[in-house]
Amino acid sequence: MWIVFKKELKEILRDKKTLFFMIALPLLIIPAIGGVVGYFSVKAVTEAEEKILKVSIVNPNAAPQITEELQRSEFFEIVPIESGVTPEQWVKSKGADFVLTMPDSYTAPLLESNQRVFVIHLNDAGLNLVERRLKEIIEPYLNKQQQTAFQTLNLSEEQSAGLIEPFVFDKIDVADKRENIGEKVGGMLTYFIFILCLQGAMMPAADLGAGEKERGTLETLLISPIERKYLVLGKFLTIALAGVMTALITVLSMAIWGIVLSQGMAIQFVAEFMGAINAIDFVLIFFMLIPIVSILASILLSISTYARSFKEAQSYMAPLVFVVIVPTLMSSLPGIELTGGWAWVPLTNVALAIKELIKGTMDYYQLIPIFVSSMAIALGTLSFCVYWFNKEKVLFR
Repeated sequence: MWIVFKKELKEILRDKKTLFFMIALPLLIIPAIGGVVGYFSVKAVTEAEEKILKVSIVNPNAAPQITEELQRSEFFEIVPIESGVTPEQWVKSKGADFVLTMPDSYTAPLLESNQRVFVIHLNDAGLNLVERRLKEIIEPYLNKQQQTAFQTLNLSEEQSAGLIEPFVFDKIDVADKRENIGEKVGGMLTYFIFILCLQGAMMPAADLGAGEKERGTLETLLISPIERKYLVLGKFLTIALAGVMTALITVLSMAIWGIVLSQGMAIQFVAEFMGAINAIDFVLIFFMLIPIVSILASILLSISTYARSFKEAQSYMAPLVFVVIVPTLMSSLPGIELTGGWAWVPLTNVALAIKELIKGTMDYYQLIPIFVSSMAIALGTLSFCVYWFNKEKVLFR
């Protein structure tokens, strides 16, 4: 088994294509893609904040102060609306970014009128920041009217606050920083790791099965004095190692790039969060991946053994992404926790366990059913892989 493992590992290390997917892709390409996406996201928000918005005002004399502020603002350009054109038609024809209709009751005292309703016609399908910009201009004036009304009623600041907000919640969060962050990023991180394990194992699996068929080296390997089960175990260990290494390299590279590109505060934040996770939890997270990688490696090797060619193997393996995505996403749904029957659900139980380990709220007794069920499935898929590899009609179909 170890002879086969060393032989397959050497072949993987010699294959530039496999090394690209195992090392170059996670180390450079994936962080680069994340950086590009982040750059354009920030750029889009910045452009939206700096864009000068064209506004057409209906009934401007009803709120002359607001109209004057809009005229003086560097972020707005007032354009007249064409006669006979409705605000909706004007926005759709791109005559203006939005149309603002002033309320007739704006100048009336608050105690003598109803709520002010500023009607905005706009295309709200994209990022525009219209409401936020208008609030910055309108709120100061309405706050002054509000204070005048409260003074008329002889209300103190406390009474005014109670009238504006009859009740408030004084929320005291008993969860620590680690638990709060773990709840938010734990599900996403497990999804990311599972996908990486699958992606890293796909290429070696396709090469060690279907690839050997295409190269004609499978027959030579089968006539060697090594039992077929050891041939399978050697290939299986190689695929599993590739999956784990890809996940580890990607996570480490993203952490390194994050530290290199982030500010000092971000580095301190990451350091505090990582420092809160003890060594035992890190070790358990790693061991939780062993049955997952074993299951994926066994399934991928079985598919590769069945496929006639490298291309056919890849087409069979592609749907496995959904097999990984669905159970992992379930761990992020509200109400699904690592209790009761969820500890026995494949993949979902491991995703929930890793999430709890990151949060620091793991019930370690739950690891027993998780490991038992996951290892049982891993042994079952590996046994099927050995059985599949022993069938001549599968190897030479």
